[in-house]
Amino acid sequence: MKVVLLAGGFGSRISEESQFKPKPMIEIGGMPILWHIMKEYAYYGHTEFIICAGYKQEYIKEWFANYYLHNSDVSFDFREGKNDITIHHTNLEPWKVTVVDTGYNTMTGGRIKRIQEYVGNEPFLMTYGDGVCDVEIDKLIEFHKSHGKLATLTAVKMVQDKGVLDITHDQAVRAFREKNSVDGSPINAGYMVLQPEVFELLDDDSCVFEKNVLVELANKGELMSYIHTGFWQCMDNVREKSILEKLLAEDKAPWKRWERSVPKIPEYAK
Repeated sequence: MKVVLLAGGFGSRISEESQFKPKPMIEIGGMPILWHIMKEYAYYGHTEFIICAGYKQEYIKEWFANYYLHNSDVSFDFREGKNDITIHHTNLEPWKVTVVDTGYNTMTGGRIKRIQEYVGNEPFLMTYGDGVCDVEIDKLIEFHKSHGKLATLTAVKMVQDKGVLDITHDQAVRAFREKNSVDGSPINAGYMVLQPEVFELLDDDSCVFEKNVLVELANKGELMSYIHTGFWQCMDNVREKSILEKLLAEDKAPWKRWERSVPKIPEYAK
């Protein structure tokens, strides 16, 4: 499946760094958190990415434009007044990355609508570009296929200011609302699987995916939750960035499966 990554917001709650670059490009362990998320999906065999860029979108494009060069052994031959470049060895992931400028002030639903032509008429994966986890993507997809609904999101129980899910005994999402201080309910952690019919619910650039589309899907009984009891952590502020940095520095980052075991082989490649 293609992986859609939302990476166009302002990141105002971590403005110490987002004033210089988009929040998904803020580094943890020396690499952008966006790269970490992509490595998660690639571990499960999903290597085609569509990045919904917006705020400072040129930074994302330039980073990927230079990624090949920065991860290769290169000879520059300036003799005879030439500039010959020879690539000797490269250590690149086999990814296809499409970076789309989805607008500066566009809301989340509007950003997803703008990349419809790159997804096509097929199911796709989608998540936010500022949170990492150890969700088993293959099991998430298997669960999505088993229930036949239009959308599945990953739900975790954490005390944070995220969208609250009211979930029935059969794991159907019946309501979606903003969290308040007395809640102990599951929250929306992203890591979604969406059918292409979801595009029909998206409107213009003012469409907020969480407040408009997810609410409508829940009301129609078309939104299911994949309950994740493992690790998940977003990076909304400097404190949360420090948490992720510490886990990486101590080699205890649960999301770095790609360095701890053999990569998953998707069914279509077997």
